[in-house]
Amino acid sequence: MVEFRNISKSYDQIIGVEDVSLKVNPGELFGLIGPDGAGKTTLFRMLITLLLPDEGSISMEGKDVIEHYRYVRENVGYMPGTFSLYQDLTVEENLNFFATLFGTTIEENYHLIKDIYQQIEPYKNRRAGDLSGGMKQKLALSCALIHKPLLLVLDEPTTGVDAVSRKEFWEMLKKLKDGGLTILVSTAYMDEATLCDRVALIQEGKIMQIDTPAGIISQYDKPLYAVRGKKTQQILEFLRVTAHVVSAQPFGDSIHIALDDTRNLPAVEEAIIAEQSSAQIEKITPTIEDCFMDLMMQHD
Repeated sequence: MVEFRNISKSYDQIIGVEDVSLKVNPGELFGLIGPDGAGKTTLFRMLITLLLPDEGSISMEGKDVIEHYRYVRENVGYMPGTFSLYQDLTVEENLNFFATLFGTTIEENYHLIKDIYQQIEPYKNRRAGDLSGGMKQKLALSCALIHKPLLLVLDEPTTGVDAVSRKEFWEMLKKLKDGGLTILVSTAYMDEATLCDRVALIQEGKIMQIDTPAGIISQYDKPLYAVRGKKTQQILEFLRVTAHVVSAQPFGDSIHIALDDTRNLPAVEEAIIAEQSSAQIEKITPTIEDCFMDLMMQHD
């Protein structure tokens, strides 16, 4: 469906993305995972023809996006990272406007957005600027779908919304994907990576790894443990200079430590308990975030 081939883009002396290559298959929910400034938005804006790459090429359904930019714009539904609908127009007016832009009507394609739009339809006469974050999100998604796109591109759609709205949004994406829609989504939330079919981990404009979430986790090859105790910052600093500890990263109320070898666990445990007698240590399964942090260290 989509292919990026050796894409590079810079802003003056600042690298946006560097030599990025990846493919998104038809009917796939593909995630671009990385922190702010990693290059996610730059890639999306080049795909939807808002930016031109310095090097490389991008195709959608085998068509070069620059040469066939009209085709791309007619067949992509785009939801930017910031709410960009007309704040002074009502919910219904915004949706009507976007339908008209693409030569269609709400009635003609209502079946595409029914499950989503029904949740905000009671507020159809409310101005978009007065909606809650979750409602704005649903309206933006409805506007991106109203013209029946082949590809849905979502740039950090759950940033700034509550946990319940995030969960509902991903449930909506799964239904759309099950209906055959190809979805390309970016997020800085590592837990959302597990909800994608495949993901690309990106940092500082470079792709570090592309695989299924399970595939990425399966390649983590270090013994990993969670350490819990008092004075988290103090013990974190201690762990980062402790022998046999390859990395130590804060994760909520615990610290995840990777060791160079399982056989060195007793020595590390002894050092931790000597530093803080109440500390607890347990073996854990790595998450996508653990894998991302490990890849970052490898690429430094």
